[in-house]
Parts: sequence; structure tokens; C-alpha cells
Amino acid sequence: MDYEFRLDVTGQIFAQFSMDHEAIGHWLNEEVNGNLALLDDVEQAIEQVKGSERQWQKVGHEYTLWLDGEEVIIRANQLDLEGDEMEDGMFYYDDESLSFCGVEDFLAVLSAYRRFLAER
Repeated sequence: MDYEFRLDVTGQIFAQFSMDHEAIGHWLNEEVNGNLALLDDVEQAIEQVKGSERQWQKVGHEYTLWLDGEEVIIRANQLDLEGDEMEDGMFYYDDESLSFCGVEDFLAVLSAYRRFLAER
């Protein structure tokens, strides 16, 4: 998973992630947006579910984060389109709205995000 943090023209942090992990960047941009207390909550939840069968989720305005002891899933809330009928051969493009990664990789991303915030 490749990613980059930078400041946009307004001075806000902007996270950009490689293909298949774009939703992680969107979650950081939309839901976290510099809110270190949210990162604290997520990191604490990871510690609580580690080594257990428990799961944890945080529903945000645009994205929901699910995690268990091994995996993190970030999914756009707009993907709840189950009632819509599609023509044969058609599908929703959701590659930028759903990401999976391991817990250790996710913790490394959160640590890098915190470092970037501290350095700016």
C-alpha cells in the first residue's frame, strides 16, 4: 500500500492512497481530518479486539470503519444500494469506496499520519 500526505492549498492535510486503498485516504480526509481524538479511539479499539473474536465499528458521516484483530475495512456509507435493480452485465463502480488492509499496516498509516501532523 502506497500513500502520501501533503497539505492542500488551504493548509489542510490531504491523504492520497494507491489503488485498492483509496477509501483509507478518503476516510482520513473526510472523517479524521486532523482529529487526533478519533485516532486515539481507533487505536484503543484495536488494542481491545486484538487476540479476540470481537469486532468494532465507527460509523462516520461519509465512511464506516470496521475492524477485528486482523483486518480493517473502510467502506463508504453510500454503498448501501442493495434495493436497486441493475441491468444484466452492469455493476456499481466501488473500487474507491471500499478498502481492506491488515491491522498492523493500518497502525503504521495512523502513525505516519500523526508524524505528518506533528511536523507541519
